[in-house]
Amino acid sequence: MIPASIAETSALLAAQGYLADRQLATAVHLALAMPRPLFLEGEPGTGKTEIAKVLAAGLGRRLVRLQCYDGLDLAASAYEWDHAGQLMAIRLGEASGRREGLAANIYSSEFLLRRPLLSAIDPDLPPAVLLIDELDRADEPFEAFLLELLGDFQLSIPQFGVVRAREKPVVVLTSNRTREVHDAIRRRCLYHWVDYPDAAREAAILRIKAPGLEAKLSAEVVAFVQRVRGAEIFKPPGVAETIDWALALAALDQRELDAEMVEDTLGVLLKYQDDITALQAAGLAARVAQAKSEARLAL
Repeated sequence: MIPASIAETSALLAAQGYLADRQLATAVHLALAMPRPLFLEGEPGTGKTEIAKVLAAGLGRRLVRLQCYDGLDLAASAYEWDHAGQLMAIRLGEASGRREGLAANIYSSEFLLRRPLLSAIDPDLPPAVLLIDELDRADEPFEAFLLELLGDFQLSIPQFGVVRAREKPVVVLTSNRTREVHDAIRRRCLYHWVDYPDAAREAAILRIKAPGLEAKLSAEVVAFVQRVRGAEIFKPPGVAETIDWALALAALDQRELDAEMVEDTLGVLLKYQDDITALQAAGLAARVAQAKSEARLAL
């Protein structure tokens, strides 16, 4: 059942372990209520993909995921024909002398291989949440193909006909903005920029995702990560990296941050050596001390 209000939508996400701010909960609610595809942009690691997963779990729908990449085509994204099965059917038909209607039979549902886009709107399958992940990695011709699906929730298949959704899927598109997505796609969607969480929300996320974490360590981890995101580095850590780092420190029996342990575990938090080197050069001990001071005020 679709939530009746923004508060219910926020509660649905929270019940699956996703803490959304008011603006994001509003965008998700409108996408469900109108209904319209939801286009989420933001830095990697800010939780865009996770939204589709928790919606599928919360709404009791199957999750259909299309991971985009350069060169993604119709056969991999929507459908293709089972050519081996068609050839076998032709040979069996010829061997038995049943040639009449053979061409029509081989372009039937039996030989249609459903890829994610077709699966999401197939009227014979249960309702879905369709995740079109990292659309910016696909090329522009693929975006043009998406327009029919996002506009009318249907696909036109030569030799077969038009497949229309009986119940529209919930559609979530994500982009890390490695390139601009075409305006025609944007116009068909509701839009929201998913940013890194502030300190209070990141601390709340840690309480959910790492419930056994010491309160002091959790506060210091959040304060340090918030400072790292403000540094001049190539790839700031996402929420997933914050959680992984906190769990790694806990696994090492840390109850609070110290500069030596932070330096030893920076590879959990940062994924580029240049970023690790830059942070070390900027004075790691001073950043740790500042984070510990901020954490004391937060506790």
